[in-house]
Amino acid sequence: MKEWWQRRKNKKNDNGYTFLDFIFDVLFWIPELILLPFRVLFWLLRGIGRLIGGIVDFV
Repeated sequence: MKEWWQRRKNKKNDNGYTFLDFIFDVLFWIPELILLPFRVLFWLLRGIGRLIGGIVDFV
């Protein structure tokens, strides 16, 4: 039992950041960085449109 616990403990402490982890991070972040400006622009235009629509409905 003690040997099993030591092996399990060593596996949990082995949190090395490998090159493959880096590649996966890059592959996940590239689309986010490309789409972020368009998403922000979309939300700003949508918010401004709702604000103008609310003002027009009020009048």
